[in-house]
Order: sequence, then C-alpha cells, then structure tokens
Amino acid sequence: MSRLKDTLRSDLTDAIRGRDAVRAGTLRMVLTSVTTEEVAGTEARELSDDDVLTVIAKEAKKRREASTAYTGAGRPELAAKEDAELAIIETYLPAQLADEEIEALVAEAVTETGATGMPQMGMVMKAVQPRVAGRADGGRVAAVVRKVLAG
Repeated sequence: MSRLKDTLRSDLTDAIRGRDAVRAGTLRMVLTSVTTEEVAGTEARELSDDDVLTVIAKEAKKRREASTAYTGAGRPELAAKEDAELAIIETYLPAQLADEEIEALVAEAVTETGATGMPQMGMVMKAVQPRVAGRADGGRVAAVVRKVLAG
C-alpha cells in the first residue's frame, strides 16, 4: 500500500478527532479521488505513491481553477473555501519549482530533443513532464516551453 495514502488516512483521522471540518472534508475528497482512480478501468489496482501524487495534483488544479472561476464571478466566499482546501492539499505535494528551475529543465530538454521551433513543442513537453512531475503546473511548463522555442 502507498505510504502517502496511509498518511492521508491517518491525517483524516486526526482531523476528525480534532474537529477540523475543512481539513477532514478536504482529505475525504482527496481519498475518494484516490479510490476512484484505483477502481477505474477494467481491473482494480493499488496505486503507488507517484500515482497518488498525480491524483493529489489533479485535485489541487481543480481547486485553483474553481477559485479563479469564483473570484471572476464575484463570489469571494466560495473562492476563499477553495483556497483553504488548496492550502491543505498543497501540504501533500512536493515543493513547486521556481520559474528559473523550469527554464533550466526546458532548456535541457530542448537540447536533448534538438527542437528548433514551435512544431516540436509536443516533443519537448514529453521530455520535460517526467522531470517536473507534480512540482509544476502543466500550464506553467507549457508557457516556458513556448517562450524558449519562440525566442
């Protein structure tokens, strides 16, 4: 069993005992997503820590997008709820890469793949994604790849 999943479960138990409703609700949602991912497809499987991390990153992205949407719709109270959940979820993610670190990884991938322009963006993204896994949002990485390939 995944150690990260065990950590999520024990933290959920602690949150319930501590009567922390926001933390407990957020961890329940994350664990539900993990379980859904485990039973998705033709055969049930046990997720590795990397797979659980991918699910957590998806949940964080959902919260970021929802917060932005609520803010744009003039619903700051709902945006604040999403931001609170995001803060809890982010404690389980590895530290995010700085823009300079992403640029260095992209430059390395461009050199390795021999990409010369925008038509090779997919090739560069394919090379970079495993290196940033969970440590940077795909949109940020794509923006840096565009900048490097265009410039």
